[in-house]
Amino acid sequence: MLFDDTFKTILNPSEGIFRDRGSRFIAYLYPIHSEAEIKDIIAELKSMHPKARHHCWAMRLSPDRTIFRINDDGEPSGTAGRPILNTLLSYDLTNILAVVVRYFGGTLLGVPGLINAYKTATVEAINQSEIVEKTVDLIFKIEFGHPAMNEVMKVIKEENLKIFNQSFDLKCSFELEIRQSHVNKIIGRLEKIEGLKWKG
Repeated sequence: MLFDDTFKTILNPSEGIFRDRGSRFIAYLYPIHSEAEIKDIIAELKSMHPKARHHCWAMRLSPDRTIFRINDDGEPSGTAGRPILNTLLSYDLTNILAVVVRYFGGTLLGVPGLINAYKTATVEAINQSEIVEKTVDLIFKIEFGHPAMNEVMKVIKEENLKIFNQSFDLKCSFELEIRQSHVNKIIGRLEKIEGLKWKG
């Protein structure tokens, strides 16, 4: 898949449930921004479900979709984390953690049954979530003299840019959020403004 500057993720946490032969599979989805968040989420779910047999999970991170991890948490290898991840892949979701908590119902499901259960529980949680498309945005700092303010504001307005951390001292400085695919065009416009300097 060619990388562009958009990616799909979920807006808020969601959950879904699947039952098979007495076992309950409760899937939880979380929007995340780093691997550091995972440990706390898993610990919280383990405290919410202390009697659950397994807490299997998969995560996918970064807009270019290159970072992923899986954990079968005691289930036979390839029967839990991988089907959860494959479901995230099939929906092309990233910056997401999916955890499926299993309560064992007394009947062994076998490899095909486990794969289906972990996949289906994850799909149920995805169906309950709000999927959003986000853009990859980069932050640039610009500095310019007061006489250039009108020209700068014209570019900002026409390009619909977000301004952060503006200051007005001897010179003006703004931090701008620019969509990755628009960087060359917008920086090209800003560079034409006399006395403007930028760094990204």
